[in-house]
Amino acid sequence: MVTRLARPCKCTGCQTGGMDTGVTVVGSGQVGGVPDVLRVTLGVEVMAPDVASAVARVGERTEAVVAALRAHGIEGSRLSTSAVNVFQHYREPGTDVAYQAQHTIQVESKDLTGFGALLNAAVDAAGNSLTMNGLQFDIEDKSELLVQARELAFQQARAKAEHLARLSGFSLGSVTAIAETQNHFPIRRAYNASKAAGFDAAINVTPGDSSVEVSLEVHFAWA
Repeated sequence: MVTRLARPCKCTGCQTGGMDTGVTVVGSGQVGGVPDVLRVTLGVEVMAPDVASAVARVGERTEAVVAALRAHGIEGSRLSTSAVNVFQHYREPGTDVAYQAQHTIQVESKDLTGFGALLNAAVDAAGNSLTMNGLQFDIEDKSELLVQARELAFQQARAKAEHLARLSGFSLGSVTAIAETQNHFPIRRAYNASKAAGFDAAINVTPGDSSVEVSLEVHFAWA
């Protein structure tokens, strides 16, 4: 909590200069909601003796994964590349040099119960080249939740300011400044599916709740 009190100054310079006086408080409001979108981060990794081969192979297998996901019902607008990496894979001295290529894909689905089938579609396309870095349940449109959280935050800020005004013997005036901070707490599930194979298509995950939080720093002048 941030609380700052400023008493009126009696000196001539402060009165003529309009010195800002009052109380600054922070209020917070948090509202939860039911997730309506599933985000999965999948990757394709391949090893090859040279860079060109590594890039070509990771490209082919990534295209196969994307095609499988599209066939599974994932819209193209909900598939995006989040990272591409190619680097030398260092081995024991005396062994052949190898290069590793990685392509990471962000997948969004409105089907929160179809995670197992989605994952198996990717596994069937890429085999042991598939990796999975995790999944997240989220709320796609948070605008209404933010409105509610903002109202709660302001109510809390005003209540604090009124209390402090009574304690300090002042009357609360108007709001002169507001600063807002937003936080979002999606539900994350961490998985390490490197060298994934043979996932059970019936695998289930539970969305739980997702929440948003708004913090307001509000300055009230003295009346």
